[in-house]
Amino acid sequence: MKWVRFQDSDGIFYGIQDGDSIQKTNLSWEDILAGQAVTGGASVSLDSVKVLAPIASPSKIVAVGQNYMDHCREQNVAPPERPILFTKFTTSIIGNGDTIEYAQALTQQADYEVELAVVIGKEARNVSEEDALDYVFGYTVANDVSARDLQFGDKQWVRGKSLDTFCPMGPCILTADEVKDPQDLKLSTTLNGTVLQDSTTAEMIFGVRHLISFCSKAFTLLPGDVILTGTPDGVGVFRDPPIFLTDGDTVTCEVEGIGQLTNPVSVI
Repeated sequence: MKWVRFQDSDGIFYGIQDGDSIQKTNLSWEDILAGQAVTGGASVSLDSVKVLAPIASPSKIVAVGQNYMDHCREQNVAPPERPILFTKFTTSIIGNGDTIEYAQALTQQADYEVELAVVIGKEARNVSEEDALDYVFGYTVANDVSARDLQFGDKQWVRGKSLDTFCPMGPCILTADEVKDPQDLKLSTTLNGTVLQDSTTAEMIFGVRHLISFCSKAFTLLPGDVILTGTPDGVGVFRDPPIFLTDGDTVTCEVEGIGQLTNPVSVI
């Protein structure tokens, strides 16, 4: 099942996407996470509505750095011994089709990172790896846009990772029952039609089960929280020469089975 959040002339709603149509519901995000049954609901055309980021304001976004073997190899660094966690502020969230926008006076090294994003479905505290997937509501696509000059210039990553519009997510949430194995999904990034990232979640150093368990032993994960699980190789900063997002670009991140997340870029 694919859940989408969208806006039409009557307001903002959640619905179930089926091809080019959406079954509109009156359920709240809390209702959906609680598993409330979907009944009735008009069918609307996907093209007739504005698709929004699937999650408006999670209590937190937890992100993981250097979590793909191929990404470590391209940096010529040893894989970490434990997950490297950081956060992105919720004000950085935008949806499919929204514009990644930044001021050139602030950063000149905006980079792309395709990521599988895990959406937590119920409160998780001290969860075992064995039970970890029971706490997953679903999965979406994220682009962990990163201002590399700020990320590497500051002693902490949060500013370089949390600029407004630097967390595109979408286009939908694919429910967990539709994902047989989160460690067996293809993911890619194209920039202006050129493929720059092309890998698989099998390259993760710490899989989804481990990340949920690891996080939950440090802090409580709440329903709707998002975990960005890391990016594979092919990011712009480690290319020769480097490639950064510039005005007029179009970047598309894709995860197998979930869909494509496409965003134009504007420099102000």
